[in-house]
Amino acid sequence: MAELDADLVHILPSSVLPPFWAKLVVGFVSLVCFARSYDGDFVFDDSEAIVNNKVAGVVGRADLLCALFFLLSFLGYCKAFRESNKEGAHSSTFWVLLSILLGAVAMLCKEQGITVLGLNAVFDILVIGKFNVLEVVQKLLHKDKSLENVGLLRNGGLLLRMTLLTAGGAGMLYVRWKIMGTGPPAFTEVDNPASFADSVWFRAINYNYYYSLNAWLLLCPWWLCFDWSMGCIPLIKSVSDCRVIALAALWLCLIGLICQALCSEDSHKRRILTLGLGFLIIPFLPASNLFFRVGFVVAERVLYLPSIGYCVLLTFGFGALSKHTKKKKLIAAVVLGILFANTLRCVIRSGEWRSEEQLFRSALSVCPLNAKVHYNIGKNLADKGNQTAAIRYYREAVRLNPKYVHAMNNLGNILKERNELQEAEELLSLAVQIQPDFAAAWMNLGIVQNSLKRFEAAEQSYRTAIKHRRKYPDCYYNLGRLYADLNRHVDALNAWRNATVLKPEHSLAWNNMIILLDNTGNLAQAEAVGREALELIPNDHSLMFSLANVLGKSQKYKESEALFLKAIKANPNAASYHGNLAVLYHRWGHLDLAKKHYEISLQLDPAASGTKENYGLLRRKLEQMQKRGV
Repeated sequence: MAELDADLVHILPSSVLPPFWAKLVVGFVSLVCFARSYDGDFVFDDSEAIVNNKVAGVVGRADLLCALFFLLSFLGYCKAFRESNKEGAHSSTFWVLLSILLGAVAMLCKEQGITVLGLNAVFDILVIGKFNVLEVVQKLLHKDKSLENVGLLRNGGLLLRMTLLTAGGAGMLYVRWKIMGTGPPAFTEVDNPASFADSVWFRAINYNYYYSLNAWLLLCPWWLCFDWSMGCIPLIKSVSDCRVIALAALWLCLIGLICQALCSEDSHKRRILTLGLGFLIIPFLPASNLFFRVGFVVAERVLYLPSIGYCVLLTFGFGALSKHTKKKKLIAAVVLGILFANTLRCVIRSGEWRSEEQLFRSALSVCPLNAKVHYNIGKNLADKGNQTAAIRYYREAVRLNPKYVHAMNNLGNILKERNELQEAEELLSLAVQIQPDFAAAWMNLGIVQNSLKRFEAAEQSYRTAIKHRRKYPDCYYNLGRLYADLNRHVDALNAWRNATVLKPEHSLAWNNMIILLDNTGNLAQAEAVGREALELIPNDHSLMFSLANVLGKSQKYKESEALFLKAIKANPNAASYHGNLAVLYHRWGHLDLAKKHYEISLQLDPAASGTKENYGLLRRKLEQMQKRGV
């Protein structure tokens, strides 16, 4: 078998690191440097929570791990040819099998990793086997019988390796099929609008425009966005659109490079270009929409691996220029300028990822038409309590995408809190019409209807939410509140019990059960529920407070006092805690302690009428005792 070129094998001198590990270190460090400039394609689209940056960082490591094992697989395949020259076919087969195994690990990290098998095959045929496509085409056109004697076609070692790669790839796809199912996930039009275009012609045009955008991000990663969906890139609907020029420029460059890689008489140049194009194109194929529809328009994470090919081609290009020009200092200055610009961009982008607000606002200048960008800015503002500004961004998100149910849901929630119930109901009703299985919107609609005293409609909305999300403790909690308002106490207790079964730490549901049982005179049952709740949530001061009230009414003063004091220690500024403890001492006969806690409670909440009345009674009692000389 052919030996690899020295410049492809010895990236670092062998005295520093063995060639195999040298390639790994340099390749992976280069990859990480380029990867730092790109974002992951993270979707911040949940109506209940935004994925924070720490979680996003952990998710993004899957792409880097995939890239690591992708490189290991490729370098292991390269190792097969070095070992075969030393120890024979057995060592070569071992490294090929190890390469396939590493490719499987890369695929487990990210499905894009399986493309390393295709890269290995292309590398084997075109680089190692020196297969000249132009020569074979010419012989086919001229019906040259010498084609039968092409060494590559009669190479048993190559056929064995191709068989192993094919079998390995088929095995990986079968395992993926068994685990994930028979087809890709279902995506919506907002995820990938081009794939839903009616005309095959315009689908192809838009796909190719997406390719040109990816190519531009490799060349100039200046416009970066955490999400490119929801109208971020308007579709090309006419060949007169000036963006078609980008398609032509992309394919002119690619066709030129491919022709040079396949037809150049310089074998060294042909190998370098083939390797660079292989790394550039093959890992990108799963994201190309050629084999199946993908759930994104542009995803910067899919450029991690293609950036290796970009580095190879860029380095080769500058090397070729330096050989054919005397202005080597100018070329060196250009290279340094590119490195400086990319380093600067990396620093700026890393700064934008320091907070959600910076990240989301940075996307406005890149994708002002993206409803999800406006949604996330609104969500971030709402979390900070700036409801007025949040409403403005939510409304813009709905304007840009009139079917954006998550934005409608969150906007409806804010309007509900501001007591703008009619508009909130209209928005939430529209959201569930658009997406009938949107459980969170059904529950929120029920809350609004409950506030509007439309109890039957509210109950139906809660039931519909539970139908679409059976394990929904918050909805059971709200349903219990509805039943409590209607004095359907048994139904309320059952609903809250369901909430605590699904979510044992649901403090509000436990509290409401204790309070309802207390208010209806079921003190023994209330005590049992309170003790059960505190076993599950031992540090919840609100549960301590509720159970302390029950124990006080049951004349278990010592135990009640201990729970009151523990609750006050956890939350010393709760006026009601001091007020109820004062009531306990008042009943118990510890009047001085009762007076002390009444006064603390009134300092914390001077407007508490019940506490004022009880304090007045205590003072009159103390005055009477003083008059009697007690």
